[in-house]
Amino acid sequence: MSKTIKRLIVTGLMCLSVGASALELRADAPERYTVQKGDTLWDIAERFTGNAWEWPEIWYANDQISNPHLIYPGDMIGLIDVNGQKKLTVMERGQASRTVKLRPGDVKMSPSARVQPIEAAIAAIPMDAIQGFLRNHRIVEPEELANAPYIVSGADGRVLMGAGTKVYARGKVEGPMASAYGIFRKGDVFVDPVTEEVLGLEATDIGKASVETFEGDVITLMLEKTNQQVAIRDRLLETEDRELKSSFIPKAPGQRIAGEILAVTNGVSHVGQFDVVALNRGERDGMESGHVMLIKKAGEVVYDPVEKEKIRLPAEDAGSMMVFRVYEKMSYALVMRAARPLKVGDYFESPKI
Repeated sequence: MSKTIKRLIVTGLMCLSVGASALELRADAPERYTVQKGDTLWDIAERFTGNAWEWPEIWYANDQISNPHLIYPGDMIGLIDVNGQKKLTVMERGQASRTVKLRPGDVKMSPSARVQPIEAAIAAIPMDAIQGFLRNHRIVEPEELANAPYIVSGADGRVLMGAGTKVYARGKVEGPMASAYGIFRKGDVFVDPVTEEVLGLEATDIGKASVETFEGDVITLMLEKTNQQVAIRDRLLETEDRELKSSFIPKAPGQRIAGEILAVTNGVSHVGQFDVVALNRGERDGMESGHVMLIKKAGEVVYDPVEKEKIRLPAEDAGSMMVFRVYEKMSYALVMRAARPLKVGDYFESPKI
């Protein structure tokens, strides 16, 4: 596919008008549901609305319940009427907290009342699908990794090292010397397929090492833990204090965002459910953790025998995903639904709101 065609498709997706529609419950939405172990906000939202990104619209944090923002396995949630609109709230707590029953009926909100942000005890998406990824990957500028100190040798001249081994690194450290460093290896360089801008370099976390001594530009370190064997030329970066957050909420962006799937992290070109994918949109485009994106398959190019020209058919819905880690120029998302075969190069857009 030519870059001109790609540019036209992405521009078309970004320029789609925003349509307003009233929130509708599924016809088979239950009046009550007991939260099960393994449930996620995504699952529960789709059980009631069919669209995970509508969770903030349907959830009501009733202050008659202790910790009304938190949902635990065993809690009974149900539909209530709030100022003429159906909302979902905790009706009865499970064994994890105090049991409080609410009388079914209308709940009137005072002018000062408002629905609060949700910090869910159950995760938004299956966390086991992304925990290892959150720990072991980081996006950096190519220059940052290229200029970082590098492993030059292991103890006794070793070239492959594991935890408990002394290693030596060489290079200039920006700022004061830290007590420990992460060891990273160069991964994929992500380039925007339309503009050809470099969006970032994926640095793979190899392990962590504590600093023992440093003299001149040589640093002596002890490998504390390793995910794989440390090798000559691996780089040192300051460690990040990254909490594995599960409290983000599936939601639609407040603006139109559209782009393209850059890569899938299992190293193949085909994409399936619970695969982590890299996207060519980030903070500067309005992307946030929790944003739900709809995956689109580009329509086929067919020949119009009347006008005697080739045209592209409209794009079709192919799945959905949720963004869980955002950088300035790009982000990562977990594919939650794949209605048809997906691949690197497929397009995505935010839901119409």
